[in-house]
Amino acid sequence: MPRPPARPRLTILDVARDAGVSKTSVSRYFGPERSLLSESMRTRIEASISRLGFYPDRIASSLRGRRTGLIGMLVADMRNPFTVAMIHGAEQACRARGYSLVVCNTDSDDLLEQRHLDVLQGYNVEGLVVNTRGHSVAPLVARFEAGLPMVMVDRHLPGLACDMVGLDNAQAMHLAMTHLAEQGYRKVLMVTPPIPGISSREERTACFESEALLSGLESELFEVDLDNEPARLGERLAGWLDEAPACRGAILTGNGVVNLAVCQALHQLMPAPLERTGLLGIDELEWCALVGPGISTVEQPVGAMGEEAIIRLLTRIEGDAEAPVHRTFEATLNVRGSTARVD
Repeated sequence: MPRPPARPRLTILDVARDAGVSKTSVSRYFGPERSLLSESMRTRIEASISRLGFYPDRIASSLRGRRTGLIGMLVADMRNPFTVAMIHGAEQACRARGYSLVVCNTDSDDLLEQRHLDVLQGYNVEGLVVNTRGHSVAPLVARFEAGLPMVMVDRHLPGLACDMVGLDNAQAMHLAMTHLAEQGYRKVLMVTPPIPGISSREERTACFESEALLSGLESELFEVDLDNEPARLGERLAGWLDEAPACRGAILTGNGVVNLAVCQALHQLMPAPLERTGLLGIDELEWCALVGPGISTVEQPVGAMGEEAIIRLLTRIEGDAEAPVHRTFEATLNVRGSTARVD
């Protein structure tokens, strides 16, 4: 039996006729100018799109010299709670402004990062948000210098003179160390992921050490690769639980992933470990209020960072050529039982 002839592809003009609006209005609906349409017009266009089963051909639009309405994002680890919250903030900002966000996870693999970068550019993304390890800078620099707008989140890369959005690490560390000193702690062990090449970790650990001096606290920095040497963490924490009561010790974790690993290791070593050591984590996660007496945290406004990254990027897409802007956000302190006062 012969196959029935394929239906001709629907066009924006078909949607416009069905909705009783102009072709220009439908084009605006699918682009960054959606906010110019009245609510009633958007509702009519949405109803026609649903009724007809229409979807725009983004690639064809870009080949005709029109904007695609696509924003790309490269992230190092999609499992990281920081990344999840940042993506959510960025996606909401894109949606509100008529853009779609295309996220690629590199798994901290430089070759995969290069492949994703090629794919995103093949789809003619209008701009790129980057939160990767930064071990492969040259391809990013080449595309940025060729005219692709970029914004970095939580770090900056040497040679890439683009906007950056992140935490005010000096303020965050001051908040953390001042709190621990006021609670009577005298020694702080900071547990951090590998530092070299990650500017935010370099800044955070440098501020940790300087704030320890200012607060009169003894400090120790413990760097651990949780993917490749998890046993080292348990070994160091076992020794720390012996030391902590005598030195009035507290642990400061460098991010949410480390905070979870430290909590798991401590509870494997003994019941009620937070009776022997203080614990303060960078990043506020839902489970922090549920563990033991509750874990105190220094909270980053990660969703707002993701939103700001998109706002900065759209400013560049619209042609803003001012010098690179570094937008930092202040942290807030959530005090719980894990940093109860010690005497």
